[in-house]
Amino acid sequence: MTGVAMMALAARGAGKSKWISLFNGEDLTGWTVHGKAKWSVHNGVLTGIGGMGHIYSDATCSNFEFKGKFRITSFGGATANSGFYFRANPPTDNVDGFPRGYEAQICNAGDAPTGWLWKPGQPTGRATALLTKDGEWFTYRIRAVGSHIRFWINGMLVMTHDDTEYKTGHFAIQGHNPGTKIEAKDLYYRVLAPEGRS
Repeated sequence: MTGVAMMALAARGAGKSKWISLFNGEDLTGWTVHGKAKWSVHNGVLTGIGGMGHIYSDATCSNFEFKGKFRITSFGGATANSGFYFRANPPTDNVDGFPRGYEAQICNAGDAPTGWLWKPGQPTGRATALLTKDGEWFTYRIRAVGSHIRFWINGMLVMTHDDTEYKTGHFAIQGHNPGTKIEAKDLYYRVLAPEGRS
């Protein structure tokens, strides 16, 4: 490889760090639980069940790319509902309450389903398609740089939105209601340069 080709390759990779694992596949090391939901690990899968609550990663981030796999199922006649949070922090007045941050919705029913960007209680960024079903694994990819936020579901770009309210915080997974089982695996993120938008 010529010197010019090596420099071009280095330039393309500038601002991108290595992927960092959020979940070791064995236990809850690196996570903190708040609320009523019960979290466990079985066969490399992080599972939440039993009520409203959130599990926060110890890792915090501002500008990043995330990738992971999720599956929700319902029982007892409930609607399966969950979400993956980023730039999120527990409320100072009630750590068991809903995080203050952005949520990548995981819910295959309703008017603002999987692929939408939510802020606390508020659907904010519209998804162009619903590509997921209860009981089926899907991939979520999230990229947040400055105000610019994008979501991909199973490799398809479904949401682009700009918002400046939340700057930094934890990653978190939601246990929404007693009739929901949320499962997650292969959770990774990498830090991005603040000016990058590619």
